[in-house]
Amino acid sequence: MRPLLSAALIAAALAATVPPVFAQANRPADLQPIPEPPPPPEPLDGGVAVEPQITIKQRDGETVEEHRVNGKLYMIKVTPRHGVPYYLMDETGSGAMTRYDDLDSGLRVPKWVIFSFD
Repeated sequence: MRPLLSAALIAAALAATVPPVFAQANRPADLQPIPEPPPPPEPLDGGVAVEPQITIKQRDGETVEEHRVNGKLYMIKVTPRHGVPYYLMDETGSGAMTRYDDLDSGLRVPKWVIFSFD
């Protein structure tokens, strides 16, 4: 059976089993209109940085990228001339840097294909 036809049959079967709860005849008489939503928040003021500031320095054939938010250094990425990049991160905000060879946490989220269209 073609996927589009089977999807249509499943949708029709679900529609037939759903009770008519949305019918106009069952509507209560004392309904109130939904209030208007509040306005969106204003942009941040007062020098609060939304994006990090990145400073790139080249020295002795290696690249050093310093990542700061509001002037506070929280991560350094070091790319040596020969070798694999590594990261120095301040995880607690104390100024003590911890070295990581990569930023991969090792968490693998399963990704299964449930349905596909041809």
